[in-house]
Amino acid sequence: MTKREIISTPKAPAAVGPYVQGIKTGDTIFVSGQLGIDVATGKLPATVEEQAYCSMKNVGAVLEAAGATYDQIVKTTIFLQDMNDFGKVNEIYQSFFTRGFPARSCVEIGELPLGGLVEVECITVLTEK
Repeated sequence: MTKREIISTPKAPAAVGPYVQGIKTGDTIFVSGQLGIDVATGKLPATVEEQAYCSMKNVGAVLEAAGATYDQIVKTTIFLQDMNDFGKVNEIYQSFFTRGFPARSCVEIGELPLGGLVEVECITVLTEK
């Protein structure tokens, strides 16, 4: 049976509900949806670009706590409050990858927790760096 390890770091916002920041099982890491909360202020920035940047930084903080990097992500899901922000979010998102992009889904939803504009979750497989 594969061990299940909870991933937690103060470098990413605490969960806003009954879930954990991430779970590592075997060589796979599941990162819960990360809102664009600025960890330094504990608040959501005003723009979707700023929130997208913070979301990706928060994903990275959870990955780092699990011993992984952005380049080991195999799948992301992006949740947008408004699909008209797709291009703006893509510009920020793509800047976090240096060895190609993972598979991805992007969906517009009615509302995100705390009034967020964007949330990013991912699945990562630990591979050679």
